Amino acid sequence: MTDGVTAERAPAPAPSRVPSPPRAKIVMRVLMLVITGVALYLVLPGLIAMFGTLPQLEAVFPAWFVPIFVLEGAAFFCIWALMRIALHTDKWFDVACAQLTGNALSRALPGGAATGGATMYQMLSRSGFDGPTASTALTAVGLLSTATLFVLPVLALPAILFGLAVSSELLQGAILGGVLGIFLLTGASILLVSDRVVRGCGRGLDWFVHRVLRRPAPSPSLADRLVESRDFVRSALAESWKRAVPAALGNQLFDFLALYVSLLAVGSRVDPVLVLLAFVAGSALSMIPITPGGLGFVEAGLTGVLTLAGVTPDHAVLAVLLYRLFSYWLPLPAGLVASIIFRRRHRDREIPAVDS
Repeated sequence: MTDGVTAERAPAPAPSRVPSPPRAKIVMRVLMLVITGVALYLVLPGLIAMFGTLPQLEAVFPAWFVPIFVLEGAAFFCIWALMRIALHTDKWFDVACAQLTGNALSRALPGGAATGGATMYQMLSRSGFDGPTASTALTAVGLLSTATLFVLPVLALPAILFGLAVSSELLQGAILGGVLGIFLLTGASILLVSDRVVRGCGRGLDWFVHRVLRRPAPSPSLADRLVESRDFVRSALAESWKRAVPAALGNQLFDFLALYVSLLAVGSRVDPVLVLLAFVAGSALSMIPITPGGLGFVEAGLTGVLTLAGVTPDHAVLAVLLYRLFSYWLPLPAGLVASIIFRRRHRDREIPAVDS
């Protein structure tokens, strides 16, 4: 009652219902967690044994930490430079923060490659980059960087032809790496050259959005937008290929040198060509999506291939532990810091809505 007038009570608004994730997505997440848990359980004894040698790092002269840190920092700098070239931008801060955050997530979460890629896409979109251009650039950078990794064994061919003794296992790994490198470079070339293939991918995405997600077909179509974005990235890479190729190569070579310096730091002296072949094999193991960042698989596999290269088992374990501290564990907090700084700078800028 107010002044003798009965106030009408407005009907209470119906509580908003938060859409629940599809059952298939929940099942996939649970399945991924189960697979990851089983994989981590299998590699856990090896990890415990490896980290049990952590106190032995006290015997490593601390001055060795500086070049390893600098080399890993140079590897990250090269991938940022490659991303800048593909995006045709001078935004060092935004590119570096997006890459550090996505890299940390991909290494910290089960099946984190998809999460890390999606996070980089969102951060680049928030920075003002067009969505299809960002996704196309990230795909091109990933293909070029991975192809460069598997082409590295070619650098070892002269030494092998001139009589360097290589175990059959390492030689088979080098041949497989070369084949994979050619395959990836061929695929990347097709995507950069063929309008038909890119439009086919776009039409497939259009069909998925319209038929599976039950959303209106995007306008303009994703096929047209992907071709336009591909042309933009191709033009950017073509204009700066003299910087793009060294950046992709530098990303892998600096990472390899960090491993080699780690071996020197623990007192191991082995032919760098053999270490290069072992590095390629170990890096391939990190792409196994069963555990985050190949955790456990890389440590065990890289230790094994280093022993094939002539490193003693004790030195191999210690060197891999030192190398992974800088290449795997240190970038995790760096990604968290990058994410926080990025959000503070872009707190008032929302992620652009995806056209649908």
